[in-house]
Amino acid sequence: MSERPMPRLFLIRHGQTEWSINGRHTGRTDIPLTPEGEQEAAEQARILVGEGKVIDPKNICTVFVSPRIRAHRTFHLLFDHLPEVPHHVTTEEVREWDYGEYEGLKPAEIKKLNPTWTIWKDGCPGGESTEEMCYRVDNVIEKVREYHRAWKEEGKGSRDVVIVAHGHFNRVFIARWINFPLSLGTHFNVEPAGIAILSYNHNNLAEPALNALNLYAKPR
Repeated sequence: MSERPMPRLFLIRHGQTEWSINGRHTGRTDIPLTPEGEQEAAEQARILVGEGKVIDPKNICTVFVSPRIRAHRTFHLLFDHLPEVPHHVTTEEVREWDYGEYEGLKPAEIKKLNPTWTIWKDGCPGGESTEEMCYRVDNVIEKVREYHRAWKEEGKGSRDVVIVAHGHFNRVFIARWINFPLSLGTHFNVEPAGIAILSYNHNNLAEPALNALNLYAKPR
């Protein structure tokens, strides 16, 4: 394996929305950021994004951005201050879990409909099952790891990939990245505008690892 630094993935949740404040399941509904959500993302940009900072544009190979306005706006708040916005792709592949019949409902409201329900084993009626969610996330992971392999082994592209997405998507992604069942995601809190770093242990692409979680996000 080459002496190039290990590649990384920066996995970012969008900033605060009205529905993230009150706990409503927000999948396909296009909810904008609150003023505080805008401020959170802008503050993250000031601290973490720029030349010589943790997220350095010269190291970014590509960015995957969810089409929902809350994620798309977060992306622009993070990167628009740069001389050049990094290469990015807006794709449904990194959208939030489709909550189907539970879209817009709070957990307590869902429990009234189905007292034993948990998204981690039951999925969402009329939306995505756990199997469908796992399949979608695994496909994105495969793409990220190919970018990482090409950089580490061949020097192609750049070191880092970025994803700007959503709470449940990111929790599933972290679980699957480290080769655990999707349900492990229940043990990760992913805060609005929080940034996770996923990489590898022992200079080995076969040992995926979680390096950081909720960088500079406000504790709730």
